[in-house]
Amino acid sequence: MLPSLLLSLREGIEAALIIGIIIGMLTKINRTELKPVVWRGVVLAILLSFAFGFALNAIGMEFTGQFEAIFEGIAMLLAAGILTWMILWMQQQGGQIQQDLEAKTVQATFNSGSSALFFLAFLAVFREGIELALFLIATRMKSDTVPVLIGAGLGLGAAILLGWILFTSTRRLNLRKFFLVTNILLLFFAAGLVAYGVHELIEAGWIPGIIDPVWDINHILSDNSEFGSILKALFGYNGNPALTEIIAYFVYFAILGAIIIRNQRNQVRTQTAAA
Repeated sequence: MLPSLLLSLREGIEAALIIGIIIGMLTKINRTELKPVVWRGVVLAILLSFAFGFALNAIGMEFTGQFEAIFEGIAMLLAAGILTWMILWMQQQGGQIQQDLEAKTVQATFNSGSSALFFLAFLAVFREGIELALFLIATRMKSDTVPVLIGAGLGLGAAILLGWILFTSTRRLNLRKFFLVTNILLLFFAAGLVAYGVHELIEAGWIPGIIDPVWDINHILSDNSEFGSILKALFGYNGNPALTEIIAYFVYFAILGAIIIRNQRNQVRTQTAAA
């Protein structure tokens, strides 16, 4: 439940920020009559995101045996790749999102009319929805469906609440710290996706396990136990991993972790120099 809650909260906050900035800019330039156009784009994006998620889930359930392992492995690695891009993009561009969106909103409003504004809102939310749908499918493959859906519902509900607080009150969420903390948590989750994806491709015979297993501690903490399932969903825990799986986890974690730390230090240096 926790991974789906975290992912839904993160994606929901990003979507809420995007729509809040667009709506705020329309108010600022006295074009509030165009707000319904924005909300129509949001509704369509949400509906199509749900449809995409259901379709992807239905496709995955049709596979069995080796094809199921291949589908799950590819889905896990694809989700990890998109999650990696999302973490790095938000870390690099987080401070410029508002300026970019405000400029695009003004351009869409005065140059292309309501249709451009509709697609601006639609594409922004649809991107977040597609990413979340893929992440939830990957999370469901590692745990039960009901906890995943409950976590997603709680995360989206919290995102809506935080979005409302951000744009209707004097309270302000420190977005830089919020995204820094969630980036760290998502780093562990993404490394688990990579390891689990490699594990599935090893089972499908696409990747050699080299040494399989390296150890077996399922008699101490089974990955099918209640606590083991939580660790599996959060970090890709496997009680009897292959060597390739272990290497994939730590290599990914080390590389992405180093990039995040480097980017964070560069941002601090930039802010210090500007001050």
